[in-house]
Amino acid sequence: MEAVIQPPHHESLCAPITSGQHVADILIGNIPLKQLMATELRRAGFQVIELTQVTRSTVHLPLDHWVEVGALCLLAREEPGTCLYDGAGDIVAWKGVDEPSQCQRKLVTEADCFRMRYPWEMLQVNSAVIDALPADDIQGTVSALSEIDGILHLGEGSRILPGVVIEGNVSIGKNCRIGPNAYIRGNTSIGENCIIGNAVEVKNSLIAHHTSIAHLSYVGDSVIGSHVNIGAGTIFSNYRHDGKNHRSMVEGELLDTGLSKFGAIVGDGVRTGANTVVYPGRKIGNARTTLPGAIVTDDMM
Repeated sequence: MEAVIQPPHHESLCAPITSGQHVADILIGNIPLKQLMATELRRAGFQVIELTQVTRSTVHLPLDHWVEVGALCLLAREEPGTCLYDGAGDIVAWKGVDEPSQCQRKLVTEADCFRMRYPWEMLQVNSAVIDALPADDIQGTVSALSEIDGILHLGEGSRILPGVVIEGNVSIGKNCRIGPNAYIRGNTSIGENCIIGNAVEVKNSLIAHHTSIAHLSYVGDSVIGSHVNIGAGTIFSNYRHDGKNHRSMVEGELLDTGLSKFGAIVGDGVRTGANTVVYPGRKIGNARTTLPGAIVTDDMM
């Protein structure tokens, strides 16, 4: 079996996390997305090839699709010119032709497959990857005065300080400092050279390299870029009073995210002033800043 990972269809829809990088480089469980997908394909027995090497037996998987490898294995056994659809009716992969419009056959799967059109859908992928961590991999140091209740991946040079509670599966990269007295909840991934400091709570979030959330803050159900500094007391709200799904503006269209818990999408280089409050589902573009005590009610792109 052979597969090719194709470029995404609409990379701009994932702004601001794609404003300074490609979807391929977004960290999912602390692994670049394209590398993660290639690894999963190889584990399932696929040979991952380049676009210049495709044949009529090649399975085509766009980079902005998340497909269970079992469904791809079924597709690989089909005739060329077959499209794989998910339960929602979206084409998620195809075999043996350059474009899915050239397919003459249809295969439908009820497996966990979906397109990653929008930045909040990266949270769904990250959560699935972290939730599937098989065992602890601790290369840093963990204080005896901390509590770990879940599977922890901790990179070399990282430290878990006294008073830290980790609940659920969490992946932390190299050279991070966590705590003291921080609360990290699954399914969270934290990149390299990050600081999660005193009385900070992080839940179900994706945090890129070189980011600091040092004091008295709450980050829930959010995607935080690299080289971000979250000022003391910053709160990323993630729940509506009426319990309805959050909506987000993308290219002038207000979309239902399908999420009842959704914090913020924060681009690279953002700085928030102390005691900033960000409304649920808001996006803050690269290098934007807020003043102390700011209330972010609309996207800052």
